[in-house]
Amino acid sequence: MDVIERYLDEVLVANETTNLTRIVSRESAEILHIEDSLSGMKYMDEAPDGPYVDLGTGGGFPGVPLAIKTGRETLLVDSVKKKTAIIQGIVDKLEIENVSTYAGRIEDLGREMPAHFAVATARALSQLPSLMELAAPLLVDGGLLICYKSHLSEEEREHAFSLENKLGLKCIHEDIFTLSDGETTRCMFVMKKFKDPDVKLPRKTGLAQKRPLK
Repeated sequence: MDVIERYLDEVLVANETTNLTRIVSRESAEILHIEDSLSGMKYMDEAPDGPYVDLGTGGGFPGVPLAIKTGRETLLVDSVKKKTAIIQGIVDKLEIENVSTYAGRIEDLGREMPAHFAVATARALSQLPSLMELAAPLLVDGGLLICYKSHLSEEEREHAFSLENKLGLKCIHEDIFTLSDGETTRCMFVMKKFKDPDVKLPRKTGLAQKRPLK
């Protein structure tokens, strides 16, 4: 936890000059970054052995805390090169040797490293159907996609369930809980890859969000 706390301190300092997070209070960051990130640990433990990827990592949450706690080889992915450069600098400074960064689009990573990761996370990144499409080509058979959502509409939920067979990802956990501030609600949606997708993935960059599969 000491390394995680030091990482958070470094992010908050860097955030004074570069927008890594909208959370600037140390007290709030403890809950909304560290506690929230580590709420995914119990699902990580269910994933097969192998590397971990955090999609749309932003300031490195939940990726860095989960990487430190699990010891998994970890790749933090974000399309904003300035962010990944800062995060890589902090990771190097703190000598967190199992973490590296990837500055680029998730679709490109899917082409470069297909079926490579045992577990993927995504926090406040996109709608579930889009996340499923982006993660499916990255995961090994039996790999898990762990989605951190603040709210999940019935429409989004049903759309995600309708794509399970097409994308080869089946929901194994759908948990709703409140963080220790008594205010922040978190919906965790965990999906397991049980087969290869029926469609060729990744599609052209951006289509997962612009034109989600039906």
